[in-house]
Parts: sequence; C-alpha cells; structure tokens
Amino acid sequence: MVDASMAPLLLILLPALVLLAVADALPPSCSNVTCGGQVVQYPFSLLNESDCGYPGLGLVCEDNATLILPVKSHRYRVFSIDYNAHTISVSDDDVYVFPTSCPRLHTNLTIDTTSSWLQLTPSDSNITFLYNCKRNVSLSSAVELSGCQGNGGRRSYVLADGGITAVEAYELECEEAVVAPVLDMHKREVFDGLPPANGSVGVEDVVRAGFELMYNAHSQSQQCGGCERSGGWCGQTDGGTRFTCFCDSGPAADRCGHVNKKTTIDIVASTSSLLFLCLLILTFFFTCKYGLLPFKSKNEPRIESFLQKNGNLHPKRYSYADVKRMTKCFAVKLGQGGFGAVYKGNLSNGCQVAVKMLKDTKGDGEEFMNEVASISRTSHVNVVTLLGFCLEGSKRALIYEYMPNGSLERYAFSSSMNSENTLSWEKLFDIAIGIARGLEYLHRGCNTRIVHFDIKPHNILLDQDFCPKISDFGLAKLCLNKESAISIGGARGTIGYIAPEVYSKLFGTASSKSDVYSYGMMVLEMVGARDHNINADSKSSSQYFPQWIYEHVDEYCISASEINGETTELVRTMIVVGLWCIQVIPTDRPTMTRVVEMLESSTSNLELPPKVLLS
Repeated sequence: MVDASMAPLLLILLPALVLLAVADALPPSCSNVTCGGQVVQYPFSLLNESDCGYPGLGLVCEDNATLILPVKSHRYRVFSIDYNAHTISVSDDDVYVFPTSCPRLHTNLTIDTTSSWLQLTPSDSNITFLYNCKRNVSLSSAVELSGCQGNGGRRSYVLADGGITAVEAYELECEEAVVAPVLDMHKREVFDGLPPANGSVGVEDVVRAGFELMYNAHSQSQQCGGCERSGGWCGQTDGGTRFTCFCDSGPAADRCGHVNKKTTIDIVASTSSLLFLCLLILTFFFTCKYGLLPFKSKNEPRIESFLQKNGNLHPKRYSYADVKRMTKCFAVKLGQGGFGAVYKGNLSNGCQVAVKMLKDTKGDGEEFMNEVASISRTSHVNVVTLLGFCLEGSKRALIYEYMPNGSLERYAFSSSMNSENTLSWEKLFDIAIGIARGLEYLHRGCNTRIVHFDIKPHNILLDQDFCPKISDFGLAKLCLNKESAISIGGARGTIGYIAPEVYSKLFGTASSKSDVYSYGMMVLEMVGARDHNINADSKSSSQYFPQWIYEHVDEYCISASEINGETTELVRTMIVVGLWCIQVIPTDRPTMTRVVEMLESSTSNLELPPKVLLS
C-alpha cells in the first residue's frame, strides 16, 4: 500500500516522468509497423497513425490483414513492398471486392510524374477495357471478355495499349473505356500467345496479378530532401497541412538542427497540460485513498457540538479514509435512498457492513444527527444496529450491520415478483409481528421515545433469517416519555404511508400514532401484494384496496389462503390489524403495544373497526 508520506516525492518525480513520456512520444524515426504480415516503414506510413513519411505514401491497414494504397480516392491492394528496389506491387482493389469472371475496372490510373512520389516501372504496360460496346470490335488486338455479356447483345473487350484510337472507341459506342496498367509479362501471355507464367491463364488473372509502382528513393522535393540530408525524416503535422522534419532531438521546421519555434511552444504547452492533468489525477487519488479534503461543511461545527454533548451515546467514529478502505472506494452500491447512497463494505475484523453516505444538501444536517441520536439509544432485535459513523469535512457516513436479504420491498412489493421473491404467509406474518415489536420498543421501550415518521417497506431490512429490522431514522423525532404530541416542521414521510395528521392538523396532532398508521398501510400492502390474483383486479388496486378489503375480508382470506384454515386465520389477523391501524382519527388507532397483542391473539377475538377509511 502506498504511504501518504510518499506524496511529496511523487510530486517531485511527476514532472520528470511526464517530460520523459513526452520526449519518448516524439517520433525520432518512423517506427516500423506490421499489417497482414507486411512491414510498413519509412517512407511509407499508416494514415492517421503516424505523421512520418512521404506525402502520398500513406497506407491503410484493414482488419490488420489487408494493406491498401489510396491513389486519388481509388484503392489499390498492396502485395509487397521492396524497400531495396524502391518498388511496391499493387492491384486494383475492385477485382477483389467484386470478384467475377468479368474483371470490371472503374477508374483509370493516371500518375503525374512531375509531382507524384509514385511512377510506373518499365515492367508495366497498359491495356484498355471496352465495356458494353454496341458494335462488334474487329481489331486484331482485341480479345473478347466472354464473362462480360451485357444487355441487348452488347459485348466487352480488352485491347493492348495503343490498339485503338479515341475515334475508334467512340464509333464502337461503348459505355465505358478504362485504361489499366498490368505487368508486361502477363500482358504478352494474353496478346502474344506466350506460355502463361505463374499460372496466369485469363484476363481476370492478369488484372488480379496487378502491376508495380516505383517510389522516389530520395525526395524530389527540395524541402524534404534537405530534411533527409540533415539526418531527419520527412512528415506532415496539423492534419497533413504543415511540413515537419522529425529529428532525433524532436520535430523541426525544415531540417535537423533548427527546431521550429512553434513546435517548441506546442511541446511546452502539451507538457504543461499533461503535467496539470497528472497533478489532478494524483490529487484525486490521495483524496480517494486517504480522504485529504481541503474543505469543511458549514454545518460541521453544529454537528460536532451535538456529538460532544452526546459523546457517551454514539458508537465508534471512523475517518473518511477508513470509510474509503472498508468500501474499497465505494465499489459495491447496494441502493439509493432519499438522503444518500448505501454501499457494501467490510470492517478490519471481517464483519460485513452497509455504509450509508449522506448528502450535504439537507440544510443543517438534521438527518445525520437524527440517525446518530436515535439509533444510538436503541438496542433491539428488530431495530438495525449502528456500528459507527464518519464526520469529516463535507463527508458524513453511517455504518450499519449488513442485511444480506435487502429490504422488505424486494420480496413483498416487487413489480416482477417470482417464486424466489415471494414469501409465504407464515413468513410475512412473522415479519409483521417483528416490525410491530420494533416499533413498540421505539415508542415506549427505550430511554427516549422515538417516532420514526418514515415506516415503509424500503426501510425494513431483512437479515439472513428474514428477521425484520427497522432502519433509516433520518426523519425520526425524539421526545420525552411524558410527551404525547410532537412538533414537526412540516409534512415528512413517503406518500402513501403518511398519516393524515402529519400533513394536516385538521385530523389531529402528530404522535407515535402516526407510525401506527404507516405500519397499517404497509401491512395491508403486504397482504394485497402477496396475492397475485387480487392485484389483477382493478377494484383492488392500491388506491381502493383498503376499502375493498374491508367489504370482502372473508372471501379474500379464503381465496388467498387456498382454503387452509390456519393460513386463513393469519391473513384475517393481518387485515383486521391493518384496518384498525389506518383509522383517520389518531385516537381511534391502537398503540403498537395493542397491535402486538392483537397479532398474537386469536382471530376470533378481533372485530373489524368502524368503516371510516380514507379513499
């Protein structure tokens, strides 16, 4: 592991490393590359991969197998390059892309020997193709292309170069005339009746065998010639618009020994940019690795003061570097909540944990203090355990015990539930009782009463045995044992689970009965979501289900339990308890202590509540 004390040393060595990297990137010579078993070296180069090489001698490597020479927007396939004889053997690529018995060429190869870096060799000779001629060709030098029959009896021919004049070609009314170079030895096989060489027996074979081009051994360009004589290599930069002489000491304007001022500026600018980028990367590395953050949250003093006053309550405090290490720089994300993301981690003793990173966008850090203060006061099998926390700069983290089975939402409320995610009625009933016991403990069993205000499936975690644990105390409120009503700054919770009095005082005041309402809605949703058949009925959608189930409780229990007596009793108990818990007026709802008693008692002793429900 890299030690933080090495940071100054790395900062000293970094500029030298960057300069070495830039210097090594400068091409003192055109590096050799291979394509399809052929070596490409100066004065040739691969287009878009190297700035070295003669203009016009750029090649294209296709699929690392085929070497192509572009000449005036046409493609010629490269067979071989003889760097000693300064020749390159090529063939029109059309006869390979469109292989037929009719060698159809589309472009004349014309080379300006006064300006081009390429020229034909004495081994080459031209032949002329006449395609789709309306009149028959009776010239002695003409060979008919039997594989090129056209419409209406039109015929195609190939002639030796000079075997036809422009006037004669016009009179034959041919659609197209193309002049193509071939090797002279192969041409004579067709027109002079010589024995075929290398198995060439037809015109198509002659064309595919191609021809030779000679490239200048030394540039005719005075500028490039001066560069080469000074020990450099010719090339072009800025997208092929500026001549550059590549030297051992770096790029130069025209010849080695005279470094281009603009090139020097470019090198310095590139080096500076790379150096700055590397410094940013190094800063990010140490920030990620060791939490070296140069700023603090504006709410940190207030939170620190709170933690000091409650120092005997809160669990172990970790540094941000510790959090980074235990989560391996937040490698595994478990989920995303309203107050931040949750990541999987491991403590130094191997214990698996869930690390909740809180956002710094919620005002004065109330949610952080709520969770630390609330959970630090609890110790119950149905309440998640807070193992530690982190407060460093703007970074805040809460470290919980890891729940391998995720949240209740995953098993009882998934839109794509399958047999693996569906829990039995017995398991759902046990979970409902466990949540009720956890809430009863929060409301009256611990040192300070805690009202959660955000009971919902997402905040109910399940351990390896599917034992439920209440989590996410970001909206929780603490109150003295004698307090019944709770003052809150505004509506809090999740739509669908919020008690009426939380968002409107017309229904009463917020209290522990608000958690009872949320619990009831969740239990009814557990009942409705468990039965797939009922979900398909529009009457029992989430909007109308509490009202519908009130009117059809008996038939639903029998249907959901598949006429199993014991299961029917469990389902009916959950429904009746849920309906009691969602009464509109808070005082009409049972306490969580009473809820636990109802769940543990016989169904025959439970009566349906008055029919006063929110629609």
